[in-house]
Amino acid sequence: MERLQKVMAHAGVASRRKSEEIIAEGRVKVNGKVVTEMGFKVDPEEDEIIVDEEIISEEKKRYILLNKPEGYITTVSDPEGRPTVMDLIPDLKQRLYPAGRLDYDSSGLLIMTNDGDLTYKLTHPKKEVDKKYKVLAQGEVCQEDFEKFEAGMVIDGQKTAPAEISNINYKGDKTEFEIVIHEGRNRQVRRMCRIAGFSVISLQRIGFSFLTLDGVKEGDFRYLSDQEVVRLKKLA
Repeated sequence: MERLQKVMAHAGVASRRKSEEIIAEGRVKVNGKVVTEMGFKVDPEEDEIIVDEEIISEEKKRYILLNKPEGYITTVSDPEGRPTVMDLIPDLKQRLYPAGRLDYDSSGLLIMTNDGDLTYKLTHPKKEVDKKYKVLAQGEVCQEDFEKFEAGMVIDGQKTAPAEISNINYKGDKTEFEIVIHEGRNRQVRRMCRIAGFSVISLQRIGFSFLTLDGVKEGDFRYLSDQEVVRLKKLA
């Protein structure tokens, strides 16, 4: 349930303040009844909302794949004034929210959408959606260390699900590898690396289930296709 003026603003009727004026003037009906109460709550997908005898359209769902650079907060706003992922997408009528998080100092694939139901389902641990990361670590990570990832580690008193390690590449005194997890606990990959005894130089999410960063440069985004949205909903 959302405030009526918020739904009107998202539907493009007017700003929230102007929408409140329109409500006060008795120009809005909800399910056939005139509403003048400020803060009146509606379900935009179930209730019929009429403004000046015209049914306002349901908020169009948007689905964006963003390639987040380091140095951006994965929130809609930040009280400290740091750059957020919202600075990287256009000023759409719809408000978009990140489906999951990437740390300030991490980069890569992030889904932005106003589909709250899909966001909840995709980020729920029980759905076990695979997320792939590319890690650049300091030092030469040995096979024994990688086996710790694959066996699972205890974080906050709970053992992680087995991770998949691939594409190990040694670069002098650094090690690059890819890891797949599906739990998505807070800073999970970094914490697992710390438990294994090495530090992370850079961390990039390169895959979310079947989605990749192919064709999307750092800092850019693209809209998901209808077919991709359908596949995501099937995952959820």
